[in-house]
Amino acid sequence: MTDVTSSKIPVTVLTGYLGAGKTTLLNRILSENHGKKYAVIVNEFGEIGIDNDLIIGADEEVFEMNNGCVCCTVRGDLVRIMEGLMKRKGKFDAIIVETTGLADPAPVAQTFFVDEDVQKNARLDAVVTVADAKWLSDRLKDAPEAKNQIAFADVIVLNKTDLVSKPELGEVEARIRGINPYAKLHRTERCKVALADVLERGAFDLDRILEIEPDFLEAGDDHDHDHHHHGHDHHHHDHGHSHGGLKHYHDEEMQSLSLRTDKPLDPTKFMPWLQQLVASEGQKILRSKGILAFSDDDDRYVFQGVHMMLEGDHQRKWKDGERRESRVVFIGRELPEQMIRDGFERCIVT
Repeated sequence: MTDVTSSKIPVTVLTGYLGAGKTTLLNRILSENHGKKYAVIVNEFGEIGIDNDLIIGADEEVFEMNNGCVCCTVRGDLVRIMEGLMKRKGKFDAIIVETTGLADPAPVAQTFFVDEDVQKNARLDAVVTVADAKWLSDRLKDAPEAKNQIAFADVIVLNKTDLVSKPELGEVEARIRGINPYAKLHRTERCKVALADVLERGAFDLDRILEIEPDFLEAGDDHDHDHHHHGHDHHHHDHGHSHGGLKHYHDEEMQSLSLRTDKPLDPTKFMPWLQQLVASEGQKILRSKGILAFSDDDDRYVFQGVHMMLEGDHQRKWKDGERRESRVVFIGRELPEQMIRDGFERCIVT
């Protein structure tokens, strides 16, 4: 079976608090000589401050850049803009959707699960959050959106690292990890990050996502991959607990939960269980993702979700010698942890 996701245009949702550096990153995408055609969808041109010298042609909403990229405004209707972009000749390598600094990225991400035409042509590739190393800790205290943006991210660009001391940086990273242990984290100054690290991440190719249990989570692990031992949440440490000098935060509000088993899952049980779980608890679940090894199935099944919305597909054959292991991750608020663990256990073929 071919990989159906490959023909769809990858979409990056770019989020981040005001002043964190999203504009710097977007201007780099629109001006750098990267040889790719990107479409950048922004909320308001005014906010972005695009350099007029870079614009070669413009109709009312779409501005062409001299590096082949285009930029357009949403003005409230993402679906219409997406459909317009899909019709343009020489389709794009990727599309970037910028959310306003105060917004919750969920509704934007959900567009790629809901609208049929959009879903046929595009797929959510990754949610990238730009965070300000100096001010993030304050924002996490006073702005719930900032916390959502961190929890939601597949990739976090921790910017302005030159403005903080080493201990402050360690502290802010520990806070981030308390909220989201799974995102790929890049430390940057002036958003100097390789574009390949934020665009076309293939987040749907969950090999990437499942670089999933980062090293510092493994530190407390007995490396016994039997699922009974794997239930410990290594990131639920007390505030002061540290591995190698990194303070571990346990965020009171956000949790993440990782499940795995090397025994096959029963697809007739797992899929209905997952659908029922997000239908009933979806408000609490910000993101869900997984790679699944089903019984009597040579293909890996991958899924990702935003709140109640799920999308999934067979991805590719399990390779020879590859560990056929199912791994599932949930990030959210007040997750019914034991209920989720028990439900997952019941889907394992014994």
